Amino acid sequence: MTQGSRPGRGNQRSEGSGNGRGRGASGAGRSNDKPRSSTPRSGSERGTEGSTGSWSKAHGGPKQAKKSGAPAKKYGGPKAFGKERFGQSLGPVDAVRTKPTQRAQAQAANSDLEGVRLQKVMANAGVASRRVCEEMIANGRVEVNGTLIVEPGVRIDPERDRVHVDGMRLQLNAAMQYFVFNKPRNVVSTMEDPEGRKCVADFLRKQGQTRLFHVGRLDYQTEGLLLLTNDGEAANRLAHPSYEVPKTYLVQVRGTLPAGIGAQMKKGIKLEDGWASVDSFRIIDSTPGHMLVEVILHSGRNRIVRRLFDEVGFPVTRLVRVQVGPIRLGDQKQGAIRPLGNQEVGHLLAMVGM
Repeated sequence: MTQGSRPGRGNQRSEGSGNGRGRGASGAGRSNDKPRSSTPRSGSERGTEGSTGSWSKAHGGPKQAKKSGAPAKKYGGPKAFGKERFGQSLGPVDAVRTKPTQRAQAQAANSDLEGVRLQKVMANAGVASRRVCEEMIANGRVEVNGTLIVEPGVRIDPERDRVHVDGMRLQLNAAMQYFVFNKPRNVVSTMEDPEGRKCVADFLRKQGQTRLFHVGRLDYQTEGLLLLTNDGEAANRLAHPSYEVPKTYLVQVRGTLPAGIGAQMKKGIKLEDGWASVDSFRIIDSTPGHMLVEVILHSGRNRIVRRLFDEVGFPVTRLVRVQVGPIRLGDQKQGAIRPLGNQEVGHLLAMVGM
């Protein structure tokens, strides 16, 4: 089967580059400019200068919000990658599936006889056993190049064809790697620094990985989630503003934010390079002298979160990115690098139309 056309690539942007179908986190579209009552928390969870791990435990990242419009397809039966031992379980991608036309079924029946059986490709990719993969195909849960397949005997070319299971893209190229790096403060988001400062490559060398590059950037003082990959097309799309991948930050500021700041940021604030806004603003915690706020936005402009808070008169004292699209930092330690699970990769690629 021939591969479908793909959207053009984009250039990378700095500071948490942006994209994403849908503003994908709970709390998106909600405003809460006043502290919410809650049970007492430890000092590190209240926005003190504790470790990023404490922030991550207090807020492992919001869940993906459901898209509006037509209801998503509910997939029955065994879960794809159900036996995966690492990564976060994200379930199927929200998408509306359509039944194959008679012409598509005929084309699938006469597919390349020299290819590899679809169920074998799926099993080799770790989806499930070959028998379970056959059931998934028969139940209309598998697409090849955008066409729904219901015949298990279809053969494909794993090097050319695109396979989606439950809306998730299967990465059939074993050479492609995807990682999450928890960047500490005072680390440069580059592979080398002429000034001799610590950079991402220093942590990659400890892991035996040197041929990866970062997706977007975090500034020198900002901590948190940075995606690393050798998949150039995925990196370009994730960094391109047209895909609007949402990014979630925990922001600590001094003092008490007055009522209306959240609404003001959602409506838009004029900066020196134009108007900017957040998709969501939520107060997480408040202690004497400090406030901890969650903001979600898809802009990839340089230092955008810090500049927004500077403009309203509350400079950021600590900034941690805890989520990019469907990928959450959780309780991952600072300086640690972990591979993405197959479900995470599938959701990430689906978000940018791959």
